[in-house]
Amino acid sequence: MLATYFPLLVLLLLSSGAIAFLIFLSIAIGPQKRSEIKQDPFECGTLGTGDARGRFGVRFYLVALLFVLFDIEIVFMYPWAVGAIELGWYGFCAMLSFVSVLAVGLAYVWKRGVLDWN
Repeated sequence: MLATYFPLLVLLLLSSGAIAFLIFLSIAIGPQKRSEIKQDPFECGTLGTGDARGRFGVRFYLVALLFVLFDIEIVFMYPWAVGAIELGWYGFCAMLSFVSVLAVGLAYVWKRGVLDWN
């Protein structure tokens, strides 16, 4: 039984050693001079403005949730597309009902103006 877990133990020890070695190297070789400018966060070449804990509008969260929803839709559609021939008409009708419910949801969200950024 121990022989089956031995390669896993060796991998764990080697990866832990590599991580410890790389952390030691970054401490030993890395820059040691600290200043206010070096400690300031860098954002894509622009100076940071405002607080990082600022409030965002609800629209950002709604769009993020909609993205996750339709991303999961694609995850469910891929296996169906692979096995569409074997599923036949029953699979087609099931996927048609699934997509129609999502289409009604998308029409509702579109009508409510969630996707408008103006």
